[in-house]
Amino acid sequence: MNKVRIGVVGLGRLGFTHAENIRFHTKNTNLVAVCSHSLEELTKAREKLGVTNCFKSIKDMISGIKLDAVVLVSPSKHHAEQSSYCLQEGLHVFCEKPLATTIEACKEVEKELIKRPFQVFMLGFMRRYDPSYLYAKKCIDAGKIGRPILYRGYSVDPNSSIEGALKYAAQSSGQFIDMAVHDFDLARWFLKAEPTSIYAIGGCYLHEEYKQFKDGDNVSALLKFENDAMAFIFAGRTAAHGYNVETEIVGTKATLRIGSVPQKNLVEILDINGVKKECSQSFNERFETAFRNEIQEFVDCILEKRQPEIKAHDGTRASYIAEMATKSFKNNNLIKL
Repeated sequence: MNKVRIGVVGLGRLGFTHAENIRFHTKNTNLVAVCSHSLEELTKAREKLGVTNCFKSIKDMISGIKLDAVVLVSPSKHHAEQSSYCLQEGLHVFCEKPLATTIEACKEVEKELIKRPFQVFMLGFMRRYDPSYLYAKKCIDAGKIGRPILYRGYSVDPNSSIEGALKYAAQSSGQFIDMAVHDFDLARWFLKAEPTSIYAIGGCYLHEEYKQFKDGDNVSALLKFENDAMAFIFAGRTAAHGYNVETEIVGTKATLRIGSVPQKNLVEILDINGVKKECSQSFNERFETAFRNEIQEFVDCILEKRQPEIKAHDGTRASYIAEMATKSFKNNNLIKL
């Protein structure tokens, strides 16, 4: 196999970003097909990416053209079912987070993978492929901060994008599974342990519409881990300044901070209002390099016949923590994991 023939399922904001990266920025690949229920999205892919094989059904795409791999960027509720289907069809699979919205569905994907040890499956926790997060992980593994004792993560979308967030809210399964799942994964990765308890709170502070989904526009969770480390995680939709992902890992010898002041680049603007730094306004912009790196890693794993570091089980664990956080939030109680 000289080049990996890939089909992309889902062409929303992130789906189109993945398709664009595969088409223009990923080595040893061919973007040969795309799939979406939206005629507008298919037209955009045809015009901007030059993709001629456009499908409205994933089954039609897989039966209609030869593929080596599929990148799934469909709504979260379809991830597990589509992952299992593609694996059964003999394809390598890259699936966006979360792996599934229920633990049972996550485990079904894991069962499929046990039967297919030579097929590559990778989950889209892109922050693990961001240069800053990779460097932080290297520092922690080298013992530079001593024993990690606290993970603090903020993941906040700009309020300017609330219309799209509300449109998706009915099928997102809530803030914890949709947003905080990234921080649950990073906390496990950095702290090298599993959580033993979680307590979650939050509310609808600006957008009452979330109440109909038994969700909040801003939520938080406190976790205790089996090695006595702690984590505090905050996820929201109402940042006035832009897209804000901030991470801190406190150790016994030092503290690491990533994005403690969210900024688009290193430029400072000095004008009549003072000095300011511009902020990224979307995840596509902030994690542009990470998205490209993870897809390249997926392709390299296929060609080199190896498995990626991020396993389906990482998705199961992160989804489980998110599910328990949601339960704690709704019932207002501490949950033992």
